[in-house]
Amino acid sequence: MPKLGMEPIRRAALVEATIAEIGAQGTLDVTVSQIARRAGMSSALAHHYFGGKEQIFLAAMRHVLAVYGAEVRGALAMAEGPQARLIAVIRAGFNSSNFRPEVIAAWLNFYALARTSPEAGRLLAVYKGRLAANLVHDLRPLVGEAAPGIAERLGGLIDGLYLREGLRRGAPDGAGATAHVLWMLDLEIKGALA
Repeated sequence: MPKLGMEPIRRAALVEATIAEIGAQGTLDVTVSQIARRAGMSSALAHHYFGGKEQIFLAAMRHVLAVYGAEVRGALAMAEGPQARLIAVIRAGFNSSNFRPEVIAAWLNFYALARTSPEAGRLLAVYKGRLAANLVHDLRPLVGEAAPGIAERLGGLIDGLYLREGLRRGAPDGAGATAHVLWMLDLEIKGALA
């Protein structure tokens, strides 16, 4: 077995520390020193691995998106039929691994960063594109040409509920957010077929 070097372990620790620190502070106004301290290493080492705070944060968001993508793929593999697949995609976004307070705080800050950072903007566009593609793919057999418009509205609702949950005090209500989106999905399908 090849020996795992320290770099991947330290990078992973910094990514997790970034998510935790942003969750604790609720803002991107954290320092590399705070992140490194939480990860149990020096800020010089954090700079060595990532270069700066924005690069560390983008690595953290890539990690968040990778976890989300794995959840979606796993849920889709278990779902049979377009409606079940749509429900699986919606539920994956609000499940416990993707809907923790610190992850929600990271998303809130990611949206703000995407307005000024081209790299964050590209990463956000990839997320939005994949969500839209998943929704359109399984809406099309149910509603035909209305699929892109419905996917756009559902995506906006998903993002809006996610952000709203991030701004409220207390534990996030993933089940409640999921129920709102599923209710809208049902209305959209019925409306398109009427």
